Amino acid sequence: MAWFDIKGEGNIFFAKLNELFNWSRGSSPWTLGFGIACCAIEMMATGASHYDLDRFGMFFRPSPRQSDVMIVAGTVTIKIAPMLRRLYEQMPEPKYVISMGSCSNCGGPYWQYGYHVLKGVDLIVPVDVYVPGCPPRPEALIYGILQLKEKIKNQSKVKNEK
Repeated sequence: MAWFDIKGEGNIFFAKLNELFNWSRGSSPWTLGFGIACCAIEMMATGASHYDLDRFGMFFRPSPRQSDVMIVAGTVTIKIAPMLRRLYEQMPEPKYVISMGSCSNCGGPYWQYGYHVLKGVDLIVPVDVYVPGCPPRPEALIYGILQLKEKIKNQSKVKNEK
């Protein structure tokens, strides 16, 4: 059955409060795009008309205070890492992070000799979903978004719920 049990007449339905919250969080996650390098082009292509992130309820927001999801796309340098952390801390709870591309996942081609490159964005902020590729195609980002929605649907945020 769906996330709710249909009982009663007309437009009345019953659901657990936790499932209702998770449904609303997962149905319209607003995104803060942190595009740094070539992966940002693919992230913008995903939001354009051909792939249309709007059908998933995702809207790119200019402010971290209006965002639920941060998509880190591209090479994160050690110099930009404190700003990334500050933007993450300004996001309201619950907040999620998608790491997009090899550079943000593990340092990419710079992992061995790039002293200026962070060896993974998960050293600065907790990452919920990793999207592999250099750069990943828009379909891969959409798949990562669907994985995040599934994770949001299955989590428990209401106290005293198991």
